[in-house]
Amino acid sequence: MAKIVIALGGNALGNDAYEQMEKAAVAAGAVVDLIEAGHEVLIGHGNGPQVGMIKKAFDECEKTGQTPGMPFAECTAMSQGYIGYHLQSALEAELNKRGITDNPVVSLITRVVVHTADPAFEKPTKPVGGYCDETTARKIMQETGHVYGEDAGRGWRRMVASPMPVDIMEKLTVMCLLENKRVVIACGGGGIPVAEKDGAFTGVDAVVDKDFAAARMAQLIDADILFILTAVERVCINYRKPDEKSLPGMTVAEAKKLSGEGHFAPGSMLPKVQAACMFVESGKNRRAIITSLEKAAQALSGESGTVIE
Repeated sequence: MAKIVIALGGNALGNDAYEQMEKAAVAAGAVVDLIEAGHEVLIGHGNGPQVGMIKKAFDECEKTGQTPGMPFAECTAMSQGYIGYHLQSALEAELNKRGITDNPVVSLITRVVVHTADPAFEKPTKPVGGYCDETTARKIMQETGHVYGEDAGRGWRRMVASPMPVDIMEKLTVMCLLENKRVVIACGGGGIPVAEKDGAFTGVDAVVDKDFAAARMAQLIDADILFILTAVERVCINYRKPDEKSLPGMTVAEAKKLSGEGHFAPGSMLPKVQAACMFVESGKNRRAIITSLEKAAQALSGESGTVIE
């Protein structure tokens, strides 16, 4: 039996609440395959589309003067709640369907500690919220001090930092739940980013990458395997080129070499490979697997996926 942390992409959960419920059921099937095989499982998830919708809704309502705005950390907490609710419901339904009744599911609001001295705060690059034109963006920047930038030719958006996770505040609770045969959903959306100030931890306007958060959680709870589930079955070099080649396995050294050569796209495969390396290097006999949701069970037995060890 292995202790497994799964990082599930937010884009894999659809673009609205109704689509998300359907896709959560698909994800549950793959996760329960691992539980049925006797493994301890913790599920982390992304929230890119979801938290953006929440933030945009509050921003638009604030313009009417009838509803106050909402800080980004609170928007992340909201996304943890409703994504966790859908995943929890889907997992319970799948477990019950298979007659597995001794693995209750819990979704945990999770805070992730970051350092305000992280260089990411000096140059925010993560787009959040709705779009506006350049004139409006510059006016908002002047009034609020927020950073805005042009996003892929589609308009201007607010940019926030994406710092590295330092600690998981609920790690002891997670360990206790796993020891008592709970299936845990935690670190949703990379966790709610908090930083210490005057002896207390408060939310900061930032986004923690969900793969790095999952890798940190896996390290802290002494997991055996980090699963990073994405849209492709295996990591590839020369992706979408005539000489594309899929990789069944890499050492950490090989992964770092290929990353340095520019084979993995920033904001896409690169952070997944980096998170995998971070976890594998953190202890003995740890391995990371990058694969598609549908191939998770096969990847565990070496029939699919890219293994980094």
